[in-house]
Amino acid sequence: MMVLDILGKLKGEDIPYFARIAAVADTFDAMTSKRTYRDALPIETVIEEFKKCKGTQFDPNIADVFLDILEHHYDEVEDIQTRYK
Repeated sequence: MMVLDILGKLKGEDIPYFARIAAVADTFDAMTSKRTYRDALPIETVIEEFKKCKGTQFDPNIADVFLDILEHHYDEVEDIQTRYK
């Protein structure tokens, strides 16, 4: 049986693993993409937001892995973003 919070939504480990990964990826894309109402956020701001929301909005283990990528391999991420814009 899946655990539901008081609003009837899935939480924690009951959220499918790939959905937890997608939440991190989608948020990263939203923050680092230029929008009509704002420019892309600096990577330092993105990293701080992931740190702040780790364990609440984002799965802490997935956030830790993603933060490691951003802090040590961001140049590779930028290459992928540039290639697929």
